[in-house]
Amino acid sequence: MPGRGDAYEKYLESFEHWRSRGWQVSAADWRGQAGSGRLGLDEVTGHIDDFALWIADLAAFWREWAAQNPGPHVLVGHSMGGHLALRAVVEEVLDPAPAALVLSAPMLDLLPENLPPLVKHVYARIRAAFGDPRRPAWKWSERPGEIPASRQNLLTHDDARYADEQWWRQQRPELVMGPGSWGWVIGAMRSIWALGRPGMLERVRLPVFLFGTSSDRLVGPRAIARAAARLPDAEILWFGVEAGHEILREVDPVRERALSAIDAFLDRTVPA
Repeated sequence: MPGRGDAYEKYLESFEHWRSRGWQVSAADWRGQAGSGRLGLDEVTGHIDDFALWIADLAAFWREWAAQNPGPHVLVGHSMGGHLALRAVVEEVLDPAPAALVLSAPMLDLLPENLPPLVKHVYARIRAAFGDPRRPAWKWSERPGEIPASRQNLLTHDDARYADEQWWRQQRPELVMGPGSWGWVIGAMRSIWALGRPGMLERVRLPVFLFGTSSDRLVGPRAIARAAARLPDAEILWFGVEAGHEILREVDPVRERALSAIDAFLDRTVPA
């Protein structure tokens, strides 16, 4: 399950890697993202009223998919998709339960991390109150509809893989997505707070593999480390300045290290 502003086409290379190892892979866009329409005021702003809607969507998708495909079933989520995948497991809404969970740079806090989630939540609610909560929460570019030149610096050091995303956006303009709305920020902080409550992560009994980068400029690395320490059966792999937020779309040495670690984790926990 992809992240905020993502489209599953970005991960076809990783899907093919897992397919070559014998897995059958399916993916979907979140409601209101990529090819699944929009819920905001314009064609590019991502909006949601409550992350619970996405949790319900994932549960419905998972139930139908798992019924059509033999197990073991593994759920993989990146960034916001990782947050939602973990929350769905914590809330035990996935039937059948996954055999394992893989989280790529999961969105377990928003920057800056030195501000408590409650403070960021209150700030977002105040900002949303002074206008339509579906309006963009941050500036996308100096020119409407133009992708910021600095965007790649947040995501990947690999020019070719970043260009691949732009190719897909040119071929399928409906995939283009810009900033999140203030409503999205409110929903994110509310969901992050709920997931971080005492006893929530501790109830997860399935094996979890997390990986992230200490240089992430989109999600909070410290929150990922705290979550890994709280999960009863978790492994974590850390990268540094060599990796941007999209580790599975990074340069080959970074990407291959992550994929090898995922493969080893799955071989140990859910062998064919």
